Amino acid sequence: MKRWFTLWMLLGVILAACSGAVKTGEQLKLAPVSKLSPEIQKAPPQVREAYQFALANPDLLRRIPCYCGCGSVGHTSNLDCYVKEFKPDGHVVLDGHALG
Repeated sequence: MKRWFTLWMLLGVILAACSGAVKTGEQLKLAPVSKLSPEIQKAPPQVREAYQFALANPDLLRRIPCYCGCGSVGHTSNLDCYVKEFKPDGHVVLDGHALG
């Protein structure tokens, strides 16, 4: 068990070092709060920022699987927890799933 833990920790350190993750002082790309529904705007900061991140980085979240068990409602990626639909006119329909 200890060996697996050590292996996973080492792998995490290696991936973090090589991933080009956000460096100190860099800001994450977030959509403006005005793009969120009033209900989401009133959510706790972590929830609100998660929606802002999802709107600003859909291609990234589309590649990350969701592990909260929402596959039963048709979600195929982490993006689906935040965005229900991207309309052809550019309008985004948010999903309230991540509100809790």
